Amino acid sequence: MSDQAAVDTVTTYLRLVEERRLEEASAYLAADAEIVFPGGRSFADLDEQVAAAQTRYRNISKVFDGFDVMPLADSIVVYVYGTLQGEGPTGNRFAGIRFIDRFELADGLVISHRVWNDFAALASADE
Repeated sequence: MSDQAAVDTVTTYLRLVEERRLEEASAYLAADAEIVFPGGRSFADLDEQVAAAQTRYRNISKVFDGFDVMPLADSIVVYVYGTLQGEGPTGNRFAGIRFIDRFELADGLVISHRVWNDFAALASADE
């Protein structure tokens, strides 16, 4: 898989998840894909991931600042970084929340998606 193909796979997957086109997005995941969000929260699938997010925000999207691609022996790693924007559970708008996602792909599918972000800083500011 080329670097550009890996980036395209990741960006398409993320946009499908944002649009809640979960069945289409799931086609980009390996059967045993690992999905881990901040705080070590692991999800078995996208439905579980989206259900858990409903208490944190109504909608969210990513503004991509860049991508770092690192080929490995049997896979390829893509780091995506930028900011989050969206609407919180009470309707409050937010933007500029930093994120980094690390994807590992093998045979064209996501085998690992790990997420780090400063969303907790926003939540504590609302309290």
